Amino acid sequence: MPEKSWTLLGSRDIASWHVIRLREDRYRFEPSGREGEFVVCDTPDWVLVIAITPEEQVVFVRQYRHGVREVVLEIPGGIIDAGETPEAAAVRELLEETGYTAERVRVLGRLMPNPAMNSAHFHAVLAEGCRPTVAQSLDPFERIDVVLHPLSEVPAMLRRGELVHAQVIAAFALLQAVGR
Repeated sequence: MPEKSWTLLGSRDIASWHVIRLREDRYRFEPSGREGEFVVCDTPDWVLVIAITPEEQVVFVRQYRHGVREVVLEIPGGIIDAGETPEAAAVRELLEETGYTAERVRVLGRLMPNPAMNSAHFHAVLAEGCRPTVAQSLDPFERIDVVLHPLSEVPAMLRRGELVHAQVIAAFALLQAVGR
């Protein structure tokens, strides 16, 4: 059994920043007895919100992403605060980033973005009946443009390479698999 192949020998923190902690775990691989270190990125879980208006428009956001040094078309989302449910985080993030309020929300699923190196999960949340109700409430280092596209156009946007954020694509795949 693969889960019985590894024995955790120890763990130490390497570095810690705002929402990220890097740790190094030392394991023994039982079949061979060899030992090795593995780096893990610990982050809080987060949500991604597929927000749909009564007119079947998806509420997208465009924002600069430092990792790729580009403006990326995404769906709203963010970190789940301590003690917060994914649904509550989705409602909060949607409102903060876009000014939209949802009539109803539900979790579509919980996914692992990169289980080889990251301990967190992200929760894909469907928000329906979304309408603009307030102005955006952005963090000091955020500039987010809200963009609407018909839900029916998402497959074509994927084919054209307009949606390239893997977790956003996974959220839409989950929506298609689970349904509304």
